[in-house]
Amino acid sequence: MVPKPSSSITLDSFDLAILNILQRDNTTPQRVIGEAVSLSAPAVQRRIRRMEKAGVIQANVAVVDPTQVGQSITIFVEVEVISETAELIDAAKREFASVPEVQQCYYVTGEADFVLVVVVSTMTAYEALTRRLFFGNNNVKRFRTFVAMDRVKVGLMVPLPE
Repeated sequence: MVPKPSSSITLDSFDLAILNILQRDNTTPQRVIGEAVSLSAPAVQRRIRRMEKAGVIQANVAVVDPTQVGQSITIFVEVEVISETAELIDAAKREFASVPEVQQCYYVTGEADFVLVVVVSTMTAYEALTRRLFFGNNNVKRFRTFVAMDRVKVGLMVPLPE
C-alpha cells in the first residue's frame, strides 16, 4: 500500500523544481540540484527531508526493466468482486498489494472494482497467479485480462505545476 503522508505541507517553487529533478533522476547530487535551483546543498537536503517526512516523496527506488530480469509479460487485469463491504474491499486491497507480481493496484469506479498491473515471466506463471489470486478468492466475481503487446510509455512521473 502507498504510505500516507504524516503531515501536509505547502510546496513552493523551489520544492517543485527539486521534485522535477528528482523525478527524472533521484541520484542527482544535492550540490547539482542546488546549482540548478539556486539553493545551497544543505537547503536542498532540508527540503528533501521535509518532503520525505510529509509523504510527498514516498520512496527512492531503482526502475528495473522487467524484460532484463525475465519478467517479459505485462498484463492489465480488471477485477470485479461480488460484495463491496468495507471489510472485503480492504481484504482484497491487502491481498493484491501483497503479491510481488502485482506492480500496481487501483480501486476504481465503473464496472470493475480493481485494475491491476501484473508482470510475469510466462503465461503459465500468469495462469498459476490467477488460480491463487482470483479462482481461490470467493469474493472475486470475474476478472478480465489484457496482455500488453508493447511498452510504449512506462513511468510514475507526476506532472507538477510550473
